[in-house]
Amino acid sequence: MYQEKIITPPSGYLAFVLFLLLLGASALCFAMGYPSVGAPVLVLNLVLLAPGLIINNPNEAKVLTLFGKYVGTVKTDGFFWVNPLTTKKKVSLKARNLNGHQIKVNDKLGNPIEIAAVVVWQIEETAKAMFAVEDYLQYVTIQSEAAVRHLANIFPYDNFEDEEATITLKDGAEKVSSLLETELRERLSRAGIEVLEARISHLAYAQEIASAMLQRQQATAVIAARKLIVEGAVGMVEMALERLSAKNIVELDEERKAAMVSNLLVVLCGDRNVQPVVNTGTIYS
Repeated sequence: MYQEKIITPPSGYLAFVLFLLLLGASALCFAMGYPSVGAPVLVLNLVLLAPGLIINNPNEAKVLTLFGKYVGTVKTDGFFWVNPLTTKKKVSLKARNLNGHQIKVNDKLGNPIEIAAVVVWQIEETAKAMFAVEDYLQYVTIQSEAAVRHLANIFPYDNFEDEEATITLKDGAEKVSSLLETELRERLSRAGIEVLEARISHLAYAQEIASAMLQRQQATAVIAARKLIVEGAVGMVEMALERLSAKNIVELDEERKAAMVSNLLVVLCGDRNVQPVVNTGTIYS
């Protein structure tokens, strides 16, 4: 495995001035009728000096190889002169976004879901990125998709079917993202890639079960709402009976209490407005 070796080559300004001087000298030799002198000077100038001049922009690196051997990496921005026989490959060190495609995968419980992630990454070690993998861009894409698939397989989408699940894809966003970043760092370290951030960008049930899951969620919400309504209604009925008894407003036997409780529960728990009925007789006739 290649390890990155950072080098700082000499400044290119002196080499550029020398290039101009030799270029002028060769032109002068041709003008004075000495082509045998001017031609070699021009060839040496174009072969040895000019190809060695490089410009390195900020957040950019040049990976140098000489006859198949790794020489070093230039990361300092500026104007330099290097061995003209070296092969120079430009590598961007800027942060990049990978907006992953939506993929269909089964969660821990076997439910088909659609999931996608956004990964922010940059090259940390240029030698590994250039020599350890065939194509580091494709490597990042494939490994990111593999990590997202693995993450979706080990967690359920939600805890409707697995109430004991402490982490779900839907509710455990921070924990899931942290685990995704950790796995991506392990996978991409071979290519010298640093993962800055990873987040789930899309999460939904697959189309073939989305309608059924929506109905299940709606049913669960209705049941929870009804449960809350009933608990509140029972508390209000209990409070009403206690107040009536405490203030001696009316004395109710068990049958009247049962009728009152039934009427109050109908009023409080019904989902429609009730129509009042005035009883002109008694409950016994």
